[in-house]
Amino acid sequence: MANTGNSTDGDRTMYVRFQQGDEDGLRDALSDLDRDETTTPHFEVVFDDPDDIHRVTRPKNLELLRTIAQFEPESIRETARLVDRDVRQVHTNLEELADLHLIELEQDGRRKRPTVWYETIEVDLPLSESDVSRDRANV
Repeated sequence: MANTGNSTDGDRTMYVRFQQGDEDGLRDALSDLDRDETTTPHFEVVFDDPDDIHRVTRPKNLELLRTIAQFEPESIRETARLVDRDVRQVHTNLEELADLHLIELEQDGRRKRPTVWYETIEVDLPLSESDVSRDRANV
């Protein structure tokens, strides 16, 4: 099977896909685990709603993701300072990114620290109608 998941060069990539995941990449990772072999991590989020893809790619959210990956802020307040935005607005956007499974908000005492576990995001958005879409349209 072709490895269409993460590359093996140490780059940690989160794949954001629309309606259909990378079954081959996931199958390869699970097969390696079954054989007790070291596997390349497979990071993938699959969305069924095009609005979720839009939420990921909004400039403000991308700015937050880049800031978290680059500076590893210790809190939401520090994140807001780094992007020069209101703390409440940043908090709302970070909660949205956490709901999309793109960040984690780790509790650190009274603070929440936003973290990402990947270095790159690749968005796979097919332009042709998939079988899934056609099946739903016929229901």
